[in-house]
Amino acid sequence: MIDDYFLKFEDRVPPEPLPYSALRESLWQFLAVIALVIGGWYIWWRWTASLNPDAMWFSLALVLAESFAFFGMILFVFNLWKDEPIKLEAPPALLSDVAPDHPEGDRTIVVDVMFATYNEDPELVRLGIREAKQMTYPHPIDIRIHILDDGRRDEMRAVTEQEGANYISRTTNEGFKAGNLRNAMEQTDGDFLVICDADTRPFPTLLEHTLGYFRDPKMAWVQTPQWFYDLPEGERLTSKLARRFGAKGGEWGRRIEDAFGPVTIGADPFVNDPKMFYDIIQRRRNPANASFCCGAGSIHRREAVMEAALRSFGAKVEKRTFDAEEVITVSSKEREVSTDLMEAIRTQAATTELLTPYRFHVSEDIYTSIVLHSDRERGWKSKMHPIVESKMLSPQDLLTWTVQRYKYAGGSLDILVHDNPLFRRGLTFQQRMMYATTFYSYLAPIWNVVFLFGPIIYLFTGISPVSAYSTDFFLHLIPFLVTLELAMMVGTWGISGYDAKASYLSFFPLGLRAIWAVARGQKISFPVTPKVRQSGNFLRLVQPQIAVVALTLLGAVWAIGSVMLGDTPHSISGIVANILWGLNNCLAMAGIIGAALWVPPQDKESETA
Repeated sequence: MIDDYFLKFEDRVPPEPLPYSALRESLWQFLAVIALVIGGWYIWWRWTASLNPDAMWFSLALVLAESFAFFGMILFVFNLWKDEPIKLEAPPALLSDVAPDHPEGDRTIVVDVMFATYNEDPELVRLGIREAKQMTYPHPIDIRIHILDDGRRDEMRAVTEQEGANYISRTTNEGFKAGNLRNAMEQTDGDFLVICDADTRPFPTLLEHTLGYFRDPKMAWVQTPQWFYDLPEGERLTSKLARRFGAKGGEWGRRIEDAFGPVTIGADPFVNDPKMFYDIIQRRRNPANASFCCGAGSIHRREAVMEAALRSFGAKVEKRTFDAEEVITVSSKEREVSTDLMEAIRTQAATTELLTPYRFHVSEDIYTSIVLHSDRERGWKSKMHPIVESKMLSPQDLLTWTVQRYKYAGGSLDILVHDNPLFRRGLTFQQRMMYATTFYSYLAPIWNVVFLFGPIIYLFTGISPVSAYSTDFFLHLIPFLVTLELAMMVGTWGISGYDAKASYLSFFPLGLRAIWAVARGQKISFPVTPKVRQSGNFLRLVQPQIAVVALTLLGAVWAIGSVMLGDTPHSISGIVANILWGLNNCLAMAGIIGAALWVPPQDKESETA
């Protein structure tokens, strides 16, 4: 029986894309330059005038962390630097509109809609099939719906046949999702592919709003925003306190909200809302032709995917052939290898190598994006479409969230180590920097650990990472923090940035685990993200975050007590600065700790029934 908790959210509508504003963009760029200049001045001062010679181990650790974080800020500013107005292209009527040189240009366009599934409930997939059949288009078009079942389930086949879709399976799970897509591509021939996960439910306008971009014959794929329509709305503080403590609680809630504005408890506990990523980060990569594919909700030109695969296949075959030829010439001491033998070697290499339209990798979507972007000869393009064109389900528990985020981090870091786009031929400078921004962000847990434990060390020991918490220190630090916050507020206008920053900081244990796994050469697995809530208590997953909160609070008590008792290296300014720093860290950790304890409203109701 399908877990249909999401049915209560069926009437929700997605948010509109953030509108483009030339004035706001200019203001953002102005403030960003000021923040970078003041930030550079602060970092220079930190290295040249503020190190504590009596605790260089601590002082260097912190200033290095600040320097690495500042470099990340430079990359982020580069990413967000330029936006562009929203413009939809007219939907193409014939194949010649999107492929001018195609010999069958006067026929209608054929689109393969592919739902990749493994162990998800067939009834969940049925919902996606039905909504894919409702897609509209202003011209005749051939839409073919395929279910790619790597679970080889009779129930899934039955649902597919009942809905009039095409069932595709295979005998192995080689390459996981990428292999599943390759197998389907061998059995289909549509001009375009729409990639869907098992829980993806396309809107009627998906093709009408996106195929127009392919009027540019170099457009390889279009990514649409992923919208999780089941995110918890939370409860207003006034209502929650009134429900728990009665009229007095409600009165206190109103007073707090009158002072600080609306406060919502339990909204999006896992910070799943991807609007910051799609509407800000990805959209700002369009001018640089550097937005990358994110899997579900993307539309691909078959020709681009297959041509890139063939080029990669040919290069690998030639490398195998060259390596074999080198071994033979060295061992036999012959200058040349006979033509017949070379043909046999090449045939064997072609037989051994796999043709993979989508890379067999845990992050096959971004990996394939890099391959296509680096094909300078063809000059393939990508586009981040700003309008939500489908809906899907979000992780409903911390375990599922952890599985998903670990896969993202580990897959990205694996690419960074084994096929670093910074050194890949064919990419433009802007594309390299955009990919560098993505991969560099997954290294942040290394220096975030310093930011989290820095105040703890000071509060317990009185050892300072700076020469003094003096007026000079605050005159350098505060202008940088203020200008940075102002710049980011304008640069991400329309989206709350605090939750994303808090999640970024609290991600550190998972990020460190992914970094360590890739550093040891451990293969990142291909876990399927569960589409139903996992039961249980997940506090075990946030023990490091709990430790940060507990140690910070204990450290604050210890430092205050030490000053009151006297004879301590602490200073009043140092204690105040580090307590405020530590409390900010605690607030960031509180979100994910609360997520570990979060229970959906329907589960609470069943427990009390």
